[in-house]
Amino acid sequence: MTMARLERDFHFTRKHFDYFRRLSQDYSGIVVADNKYEMFYSRLTKRLRQLSLNSFDDYVSYLESHREEEFTEFINALTTNLTSFFRESHHFQFLQNQVIPQLLQRNQRRISIWSAGCSVGEETYSIAITLAEAAQQHGFSWEVLATDIDTAVLDQARQGVYLLERVKNLPIAQKKRWFLKGKGKNEGYAKISRELRKNIRFEQLNLIQGFRFDKPFDVIFCRNVVIYFDRDTKVELVRRFASSLSSDGYLILGHSESLHGISDQFRSIGNTIYERI
Repeated sequence: MTMARLERDFHFTRKHFDYFRRLSQDYSGIVVADNKYEMFYSRLTKRLRQLSLNSFDDYVSYLESHREEEFTEFINALTTNLTSFFRESHHFQFLQNQVIPQLLQRNQRRISIWSAGCSVGEETYSIAITLAEAAQQHGFSWEVLATDIDTAVLDQARQGVYLLERVKNLPIAQKKRWFLKGKGKNEGYAKISRELRKNIRFEQLNLIQGFRFDKPFDVIFCRNVVIYFDRDTKVELVRRFASSLSSDGYLILGHSESLHGISDQFRSIGNTIYERI
């Protein structure tokens, strides 16, 4: 079925698509390919209905006249958030078996990690569980900064509430230790314990608009994010990641991402884990 033959509730043209993807790319740095045409239509149609608008022309006008209050909703609508607890488990094993012992050997008693592109928080809480369980055994303190461009998923992450289905594959001991099982109106849900959440800070951050931190991180998780940027944006972002890490810190990317030809400030140690040089 061709694009022209699709029956739609709203008239959506290539001109609309190009306008919306230019706005999105200018703000987020994410390169929007032609194959996202249907995704843009589907997701933005929900905003038209929520705002009781009759056409995409109306939405363009609304976005231009209500830029401050609507732009965040626009970006949130287009953000893709795919995540799970302990996704790509080898990264958390590396944190547990190599990074933490390495830092403790140097008598470092505080470990700081940044979860960049944290989505609804499952990666962040997986990092936190790994740190908290090691801290119970070895007696160090820890902190996690979790950031995302999407304010809606950040709100979900802060709440730390998930369907039981999302945690069903975690070890029973972890579920008992770090989750509260919902009762009554909250039945079918699990909530992250207050003890785990107290060392995590959630903040909205746009990676391409620059960032600066008072202290360096020991590890930065930025998985399945840089793949969406063009080469120049990747180069600049990775340069800033390097400056935000300790002298021998680690940058952890997603399974389909690579720094080959992007940066000479890191060396690959396998499994999309990079050590700052």
